[in-house]
Amino acid sequence: MTDRELDAAGITDAALRTAYRHCRALNARHGRTYFLATRLLPVERRPAVHALYGFARWADDIVDSLDPGIRADQRGAALAGLQESLDEGLRGGHSPEPVVYALADTARRYDISHAYFRDFMTAMSADLVVTDYPTYADLRAYMHGSAAVIGLQMLPVLGTVVPRDEAAPHAAALGVAFQLSNFLRDVGEDLDRGRVYLPADLLHAYGVDRALLRWSRDTGRTDARVTAVLKEFEALTRGVYRDAAPGLGMLDPVSRPCIRTAFVLYGGILDAVARDGYAVLHRRAVVPRRRRAVVAADGLARVVAARLRARGDLHRGGAVKASPLPAGPVTPCVHQEAA
Repeated sequence: MTDRELDAAGITDAALRTAYRHCRALNARHGRTYFLATRLLPVERRPAVHALYGFARWADDIVDSLDPGIRADQRGAALAGLQESLDEGLRGGHSPEPVVYALADTARRYDISHAYFRDFMTAMSADLVVTDYPTYADLRAYMHGSAAVIGLQMLPVLGTVVPRDEAAPHAAALGVAFQLSNFLRDVGEDLDRGRVYLPADLLHAYGVDRALLRWSRDTGRTDARVTAVLKEFEALTRGVYRDAAPGLGMLDPVSRPCIRTAFVLYGGILDAVARDGYAVLHRRAVVPRRRRAVVAADGLARVVAARLRARGDLHRGGAVKASPLPAGPVTPCVHQEAA
């Protein structure tokens, strides 16, 4: 985290600044696509995004590490410890764990429902014991906690030009779309972790089972039935992107370039998978660096245009209806728990 970002966000406490820097480092190391997009946000909003994603990355690392030396019970104990730290941090606003400290501060500043974090941790706990999903409806229920709530956590930080409840379904859909993209890209890696996120009813419709996926992974050979499943899963994911797309225009104009860039780059994962012949059981599809650079440059141009328009609106006495808190010291807010 740069001093400029922390200063703009009104984060002055030395320990808290260190906590936010730790979150930023987690994102820079693990989440290249979203880290790139986050650079397009107004400077004062970036620390909050890093706190939200840093916490998500930390929990995800506990359950998804491929280190064979870490036993399932050790993962469970680590996740339980994180849950305890989270509960204490959200309750008291402070934590010795840097990521939790930054998260608790962000939740307070932006009045983010604690229920979203509880739902997220429930999904992470499921990953320790659930290895497949019978139907797409079952998978969507899991993704409420693992993905949809991430979009909902982000919404107060991004700001909206419509009532937040109107934008919320699209924000949730975008979180799901991003995760479905990752599921498609990571079929092989998830199989190595013992998990299959492709719904069982979809697999069975094409005569595919876990054994066939394992055979393809182990031998490096393809099977037309597996490819058909992957194509249908891709089409399903593109449908979720269409559900999410209207939400882009509901965001604060200065936040739109960031989310639009993430939207295009994550959607590009689907293009990369198709271009690579749906070989996700054998290698990871990658969005070309040149494509990433072009999308980022377009996002930067949109940032400049949005900020110029915002300054023009203020100069003319207008105001954009948006929900993010201003930069500078923030007074504590009353938290409203979701039902």
